[in-house]
Amino acid sequence: MKIDKFKNLRYRLMETETWPLKYMFKFITPNNGGKVDEITALLPNNGEITYKHTANLKHVAITCIVEMENADQIIRITEKVNEIEGVIIL
Repeated sequence: MKIDKFKNLRYRLMETETWPLKYMFKFITPNNGGKVDEITALLPNNGEITYKHTANLKHVAITCIVEMENADQIIRITEKVNEIEGVIIL
């Protein structure tokens, strides 16, 4: 049986009655091993992406604001990013 790690997120998104909506993805990742590029590749092309490095450049916060059509799209992207080792989902 697969555990739904994002059950609360799914529930909150399902409560939203206004679709499409602007959604903000936010992740923190180690700044190595091409992880920033891996995450960026999973985000929608039409998203507004910003990056903020920590003072020591060891980590990067990635924010993407994009219009999403439904909750399933958001969950799908979040699940894929979650498979990348060391990523924190905010």
